[in-house]
Amino acid sequence: MKTAKELFELLNSFDEDRRIEAKSASAVGKSMMETVCAFSNEPGLRGGYLLLGAKRVGMADDGKPIYEPENIENSDKIESDLVAMCNSMFNIHIRPIIQVEEYQGKTVVVVKIEELPVSQKPVYFAKRGLPEGAFRRIGPSDEKCSQEDMYLFYQSADTYDSCVVDDTDLDDIDENALGFYRRLRKEVNPESEELSLDDTDLLRALGAIKKTKEGGYQLTYTGLLVFGKQMSLRRLVPSFRVDYIRISGNQWMADGNNRFEQTIDMRGPLMLMVNKACSAVMDDLPKGFELKDSLQASTPAILPNKVLREAIVNAFIHRSNRVNQPIQIIRYSNRIEIHNPGYSLKSPELWGEPGSELRNPRISEIFHDTNLAETKGTGMGAMRRLMKEAGLMPPTFESNHEANKFTARLLLHHFLSKENMAWLSMFAEYNLINEQKLALVFVREVGAIDNATYRQLDTTITHARARLDIHKLCELGFLLKKGQGRNTYYIKTEKVVSLGEMLPPKGEMLPPQHGTLCEMLPPKGEMFHGEDEKNGEMFHGKQEMFHGKDEKNGEMFHGKQEIYHGEEKIYQALSRDSLIAELPKELKGQILGMKKWTAKEEMNQLIISLCSLRPYSIDELELILQRDQKSLKGHKIKALLESKQLFYWIPEMIRHPQQKYIANPSMARSKTKNNNKNDHK
Repeated sequence: MKTAKELFELLNSFDEDRRIEAKSASAVGKSMMETVCAFSNEPGLRGGYLLLGAKRVGMADDGKPIYEPENIENSDKIESDLVAMCNSMFNIHIRPIIQVEEYQGKTVVVVKIEELPVSQKPVYFAKRGLPEGAFRRIGPSDEKCSQEDMYLFYQSADTYDSCVVDDTDLDDIDENALGFYRRLRKEVNPESEELSLDDTDLLRALGAIKKTKEGGYQLTYTGLLVFGKQMSLRRLVPSFRVDYIRISGNQWMADGNNRFEQTIDMRGPLMLMVNKACSAVMDDLPKGFELKDSLQASTPAILPNKVLREAIVNAFIHRSNRVNQPIQIIRYSNRIEIHNPGYSLKSPELWGEPGSELRNPRISEIFHDTNLAETKGTGMGAMRRLMKEAGLMPPTFESNHEANKFTARLLLHHFLSKENMAWLSMFAEYNLINEQKLALVFVREVGAIDNATYRQLDTTITHARARLDIHKLCELGFLLKKGQGRNTYYIKTEKVVSLGEMLPPKGEMLPPQHGTLCEMLPPKGEMFHGEDEKNGEMFHGKQEMFHGKDEKNGEMFHGKQEIYHGEEKIYQALSRDSLIAELPKELKGQILGMKKWTAKEEMNQLIISLCSLRPYSIDELELILQRDQKSLKGHKIKALLESKQLFYWIPEMIRHPQQKYIANPSMARSKTKNNNKNDHK
């Protein structure tokens, strides 16, 4: 049990982390109990501490936070309330260890929450149920558990990749894939015992098949995904593929007609897909040029093959196969991004340290035995080393628990190139350190950066040091802060652009999926100003107009692509009267006649009726129905989506900044666009 003094020292050295949560608390609230839940659940964390009466008052010159005690006058009540809530709010009783201490002349409360045994997990808020009521500790934050987490909590000795796939037999095995395994395994260890087995026994030894009661064999997911025939994969796991997408430029374009320069859909057993995917990317990369001692010309790839292979293999073996999404390899002009479904089971704070947490242990073992993968937790370190040796920017990684997604990003730029050095020379007067220069090159190429990514540019940088360095870049006007808390990120400013870069055309620019740094960027032409400001849209014929509170945009030009520039003008505000005026008479009467307390069924029907007319944004629904947006979206709309009474207007990207709701899937934006195109043929 740590003392208050020890916890304050840790906070003032490293800030809040996975095991310490500081609260300036005069009462036990929702946030505190969510932290209790998260500490109880998080696997391998060994619990954590709440320090009540700790307030962050600023930042020291070295970037470290400054926490000071804040006297708690009602410590006895807080202690009794916390104990009572731990006994009554969850599905099981939680027993906190509580100490009331004096620190620097002020009363503070130290609470230790032990990690629960596996047999008692997950603990959850009884009234909310699962998975909504369960929380995990992801970094220094408490996050709601996903369906993926439920599988992890409840899985038996059999992992997903060892589960049997119905309607399979030995005819679904690709002989070429199995033969390729034998060849690779022999190269690694010619004396391997499994090489002496026949095909059936070999597959059983690898966990690729299981014997049925009738004496036949069925494939496990290991067998199907690693060795399965292409047609079997298409039949049984249709989303199991790799999409190679080449984009012209450095941003994802929302316009589907002009988005892709090239697309390749790759299917097949994982054993054969590694080389196929690597070759597709490497053959498409620009080549360098060098003369060796023999004066024979060669054209080495600009990106080390081992780096790309490691990134692709990691996506194969760590992806969540419970999510019906393909792996995406996106080739931009300046970088490669690899997106795979499934957040990292290993905490980002532990990346680079030895040891792996495997989602698919049997698949991982097959790749390790054939030297196709490194499974000892050192793969990221090896990629960073190889990129540094090649003179390239270090790779960066993002794990998004909420979106259940992992992104590896490989920049193709040499940091010490003449172009970068010339560009950075314009900032010489600011005396930037090397890491800040790296950050400016990164944000120029990618568009955004956050604290975690900054630290990946040099793994020796602490969280506090990163905060200080980024803060200085903001003060100098190079970066602009967006978001709050764990969702904080930074984008480049016009100052950076004006000094060394031409602004790209500002068409509708959108990321491929939600959850990565690029995806947090507002679409070009829109401006976000903090957490509480709103953005929406109204359609008047062919003209698209954006609305928001006190937000600004430039002049609007129409055509295939909307480009914004010139003098700034104020957005037009959303008006409830104008929204209601466009409704049919009967529906208008129902809405105007609503009482403050409306029955759930009546409210649901009003939402469905509205969304059957046209797509409505959450901002528009909030105004029309005069209901709190959080409650409206978190309860009513969520339930209607789950019951298939409402649908997303942009189903391919749920967190699209222009997302709306519709009552019929035929009203989806993609289908509407296609119909409009057909009308003009």
